[in-house]
Amino acid sequence: MRNFIKIIVPAVIIVTVIIVILMLYLNIKKSAPIAPKQVKLAQVNQLVVDQVVVIAENLDTPWGLVFLPDKNILFTERPGKVRLINTNDKLDQKPVIEIAAVKEISEGGLLGITIHPDFIHNSYVYLYYTYEGNNEKTWNKVVRMTYKNNTLSEERIIIDQIPGAPNHNGGRIKFGPDNLLYVTTGDAQNPSQAQDVESLAGKILRVTDDGQEAPGNPFNNLIYSYGHRNPQGLTWDNIGRLWSTEHGRSGALSGLDELNLIEKGANYGWPKIQGDESGNNMSTPKLHSGSETWAPAGAVFFKSSILFTGLRGQALYEAKIDVNNITLKQHFSNRFGRLRDIILGPDNMLYIMTSNLDGRGNPKPKDDKILKIDPKSISL
Repeated sequence: MRNFIKIIVPAVIIVTVIIVILMLYLNIKKSAPIAPKQVKLAQVNQLVVDQVVVIAENLDTPWGLVFLPDKNILFTERPGKVRLINTNDKLDQKPVIEIAAVKEISEGGLLGITIHPDFIHNSYVYLYYTYEGNNEKTWNKVVRMTYKNNTLSEERIIIDQIPGAPNHNGGRIKFGPDNLLYVTTGDAQNPSQAQDVESLAGKILRVTDDGQEAPGNPFNNLIYSYGHRNPQGLTWDNIGRLWSTEHGRSGALSGLDELNLIEKGANYGWPKIQGDESGNNMSTPKLHSGSETWAPAGAVFFKSSILFTGLRGQALYEAKIDVNNITLKQHFSNRFGRLRDIILGPDNMLYIMTSNLDGRGNPKPKDDKILKIDPKSISL
């Protein structure tokens, strides 16, 4: 009996230990998948974030882009070329047109581009560019051309003699929901012009498709709003309100870049007020950069946010609009360098231009580029 006990007791202990070990092993095995799932999810998210498609590269200072109804892209290069990207994201090496009259000078050159709301029937493309007039004076103009067989021709002047300079030329052009053409102009390095409602400098203009004063303009001319320094972005939100991005002061005290809600006849204060300052019958920005510098350029409304690009800021900024409260986030900080224009394509992808060859950036291999980015990849 004692021998039996001597044998049984150790055996029971061993079996018990084995059972405990098996139970522990099974519990560990049952819970083990949690960690790999979390790791896998993080990896997938990282891959999504990194899915930025370069659809064109080795470009020469691209400035503006627009989609055609057939989903081809037309875009401008500041030295004077309009170029084409087809629906297969292939860049046509032959320019659609090269405009000899364009004067590329510092911030000036071939800038904004847009198409007529009825492009399908009239094939009209609008361009904004800097040129040299009499006595070597610098001006800007808006012209209209006809697009046929991958070429632009039949130039017609829509707005002429917009004051120009090496810097502060504005240049963004877009048709609004009202089918009127909106044009941003800079102060042409003469701040006092921004306050003069007889001058086209430092303004947002609103005209008909053939360049006439739009009905209801506040000063019986082409001007819609004034007191602007150098606006370069235009977009409309989901209730039809017009917003604009604007470059603030420069030099050693650079900063105070602005996001403005644009209203007919309003004075946005430059050069009399900046930032949070106020003045009689002057509008303050809905958001400004303080002592930081965004150098904001193109803008587009997406969902409940205004997305705008930063040149010196080297980021994509997201200004989320919630009633009158605006919160700001930034994406891709210092990843692609200086960013110029942004549009939302018919495929609901974001298309963004770099501007590292504009004389103020640090070009990377194959700059400049046009990027295609899925908004989901940056949680928009």
